[in-house]
Amino acid sequence: MDSGCVFCKIAKGEAWAAKVYEDGDYVAFMDIRPMSVGHTLVAPKKHYAYIFEMPDEEVGRLYAVAAKVAKAVKLSINPAGLNLLQNNGSAAGQVIFHVHVHIIPRHVGDAGKFKSGHGRINASREELEETASRIRKSLGGVT
Repeated sequence: MDSGCVFCKIAKGEAWAAKVYEDGDYVAFMDIRPMSVGHTLVAPKKHYAYIFEMPDEEVGRLYAVAAKVAKAVKLSINPAGLNLLQNNGSAAGQVIFHVHVHIIPRHVGDAGKFKSGHGRINASREELEETASRIRKSLGGVT
């Protein structure tokens, strides 16, 4: 763990997050500046700045958890589509230097918003918690 990393703090329960999923090695929670309602992040609890630092089996498990959470996001939010996105380095758009996968619900007609990079919405903690609750309930139906 990196003591200055906000995602490490979330993983240890030292920082607030609207959590969707958690096991011994991975955590999924709502993005606090979402691109759309349901924008969820999946991260390993162990600190890695970049995906190429992770052992292959941990990358595989990260994506297995991301797929499970993505299915629950699809069930609960019912978007027209989903992006699963993973950035490495500033040039690729990485802002938090702790590996994570974005699950971003997409809707017909939102392409311009995403191309501009200015599509983030403001969501209150209450709204994030409500969305996280919907996704958590849908996780029960995911196989």
